[in-house]
Amino acid sequence: MPIDGIFGSTIELLSKNIDLRAKNHNQISANLANAETPNYVPSTLSFEGELRDALKSQSNNKNGATGSLTNPRHIPLKGMAGGVSEVHGTVIQTPAAIPGRDGNAVEMEQEMGSLASNQIMFNASVQMLNKKFEGLKLAIKGQ
Repeated sequence: MPIDGIFGSTIELLSKNIDLRAKNHNQISANLANAETPNYVPSTLSFEGELRDALKSQSNNKNGATGSLTNPRHIPLKGMAGGVSEVHGTVIQTPAAIPGRDGNAVEMEQEMGSLASNQIMFNASVQMLNKKFEGLKLAIKGQ
């Protein structure tokens, strides 16, 4: 029996979300660390849309339509996005509307808010993953 049959896609999705949130935390921390660096443009890791597309692709492919790229240089077809494990996120620049006098575009309040939001989502994902494993543990024990 494949592991996906035991766990479903929830564990893979939650673990990937945790990994990407940790990377996003590092990105936001770098922005905060460079708050006084002249001409620094902050960036963030965008991955929520990619995860959503990967989940849609997985659910569409359960109808029997399978496909995969046999070479990394092949062009993926629309609707044939890779699985959740293939999502890596995209680093995008998020400059401030009005950069400071030194050209620095870090907005401390915005970055602190992003950091708090990311931390809340990280913690929620960890808690959900923990609950999933607790449920499996109970099922194994037969309780």
